[in-house]
Amino acid sequence: MDSIELRKAIRSKYAWPGGYPMALAMADGGTVCMNCAHSEYRLIAYANKHSLRDGWKPEAVFINWEDSSLCCDHCGKKIESAYGE
Repeated sequence: MDSIELRKAIRSKYAWPGGYPMALAMADGGTVCMNCAHSEYRLIAYANKHSLRDGWKPEAVFINWEDSSLCCDHCGKKIESAYGE
């Protein structure tokens, strides 16, 4: 993942245009909400820069379209979905 893309996503928290909620898909299969990504930015950026596979390496930024039960693997809070109920 490009470091500029990562910083941009973490700063914005929502996709533009549309305002859809975003999250990070991590290399270990986990999901991290943008609040945790913001608070743990140093760990994420370091793992991304050095291609570490320690659980903090982001693979992609994605929009949570419909999964209303998706939770952050760091804080345990639900990640808002765009169309799920």
